[in-house]
Amino acid sequence: MKHLLASAIAAGISISGCSPSTKEHSEMIPLSNTSQLVLADTDFRAKGIIAGSLPEVIDALNSGEISSQTLVTLYLERIETIDKNGPRLQSILALNPDALAIAQKRDQQRAAGEIMGPLHGVPVLLKDNIETKDRIATTAGALALKDNMTGRDSPLVAGLRAQGAIILGKTNLSQWANFRSEGSMSGWSALGGQVRNPHMLDRNPCGSSSGSGAATAASLAAASVGTETNGSVICPSNANGIVGFKPTVGIVPQQYIIPISVSQDTAGPMTKTVKGAALMMNAMATTTPNTDYSAGLTKDALKDVRVGVLNFAKGDSAPILEHFKTALSDLKDAGAILVDIDERPETPNNFGGMSYDILKYEFKDGLNTYLASTSPAQVSTRNLQQLIDFNEAHKEIELALFDQSIFVASQAMDSLESEEYQTAIQIVQTSTRQEGIDRLLQEHNVQVLLAPSGPTVPIVDPINGDVWPNSWPGYGSHAARAGYPHVSVPMGGIHGISVSLSFIGGENADAEILTYAYAYEQHSLRRLEPQYLKNAQAIPFIADAMKGYKAAN
Repeated sequence: MKHLLASAIAAGISISGCSPSTKEHSEMIPLSNTSQLVLADTDFRAKGIIAGSLPEVIDALNSGEISSQTLVTLYLERIETIDKNGPRLQSILALNPDALAIAQKRDQQRAAGEIMGPLHGVPVLLKDNIETKDRIATTAGALALKDNMTGRDSPLVAGLRAQGAIILGKTNLSQWANFRSEGSMSGWSALGGQVRNPHMLDRNPCGSSSGSGAATAASLAAASVGTETNGSVICPSNANGIVGFKPTVGIVPQQYIIPISVSQDTAGPMTKTVKGAALMMNAMATTTPNTDYSAGLTKDALKDVRVGVLNFAKGDSAPILEHFKTALSDLKDAGAILVDIDERPETPNNFGGMSYDILKYEFKDGLNTYLASTSPAQVSTRNLQQLIDFNEAHKEIELALFDQSIFVASQAMDSLESEEYQTAIQIVQTSTRQEGIDRLLQEHNVQVLLAPSGPTVPIVDPINGDVWPNSWPGYGSHAARAGYPHVSVPMGGIHGISVSLSFIGGENADAEILTYAYAYEQHSLRRLEPQYLKNAQAIPFIADAMKGYKAAN
């Protein structure tokens, strides 16, 4: 497959010092099948508190087990060891030069009893399309924005900062959030190069929030923030074996985030556990200040809950289907009532084409507005056409691996007032909301919809770009187009590569969806720690099989 947001649309698939304790099971999920795996050169797995989840890090700070300064230092050392060197994940684009100074201030505040909130002194990473007033540019991975120091906090960043979080740095991404070319390669940007998957280094980390996914899985911060238009939180969470939550569009404000689609864009937390995602939502969701997304997280939250099993969206990959079968058994053990849903809701003719056109319309409008809001002294490209011209003038850097076909197609679109756009947005939203997810929930009398999150990830391919399987499991594209909540939770691995389970709900059912995901997580405990395998042949039985059969003499 080429572009994760473009060609996927036509097919209707989803893209774009601490020892085990007695804490909640999800906060210390054991490794799985590590004995049969061989690490890349050395053991790059995290150790001590930085190997823990966000809730564990918070507990360690609150108990005095560790200071914020020490914590930041440990993360910076790990970034140097495995992101810049060693396996060279290339998941981090830039570090906050003031992170240690801020950590010192947070420690002083804590000593004085001035706790700002649950995230006080916690280092987090932001995808590099999210603005922060820290001394870090917001670049979308693009040469044209390399000096884009806006001095502005996106509202979600202001929310994190109000709770005392420390912005540790910015993560690499699929450039322009994977909306530049139909021949793109997930996880690549001109400024950051190619993000590598910490589970298997030659495998696709998926985009566009590839750096956030890889960094979280590799324990480079306590948590990270990604953004999604169509799969860009869910897909890298599936690929990197972490929890990714795409909230209802609008709950997390999109101001000062480089846009693609006003109707689909949203930022979302990417963490090791569901509880971590809920805690991040409490800070990021500034439009719902009175909602505690972590309050309802209980192991028995699935008891007697009717769960719609989207059999039409489970795909045909035998290994994924086996994990899905196990996940359904875990759900039954948790008390869920499983309801089979076999028939996919119909969509109108040219549904995929209209969905894609909406993004191109909205991208042109939103990006022109965003570029006009930046400093002319820092950003010379003031609109999309100038950006296209800039890339052509710097094609040896920007266009070395793939073109800018989506930019060109978007530039040709009319305004948002056009009849074509207005018709398309009405049809697509009705098809995915009232005639899609809402209908499935209502007609089958279920509280949540369930499907695999996506495929096992292919090898990174700079020749062909992204090459994904034709049969894409999941229903994430409908959730993305509807603007409805969607959370992905690990459900195991296939030869060291993670696969995940998706929970999808109706509009503003965010807190409920998180509770169901948490209950499943507590009953399954199937998150894999990254093994930093060089490739599949680093697994002995695969290496042996690749050599062919040799009869014993």
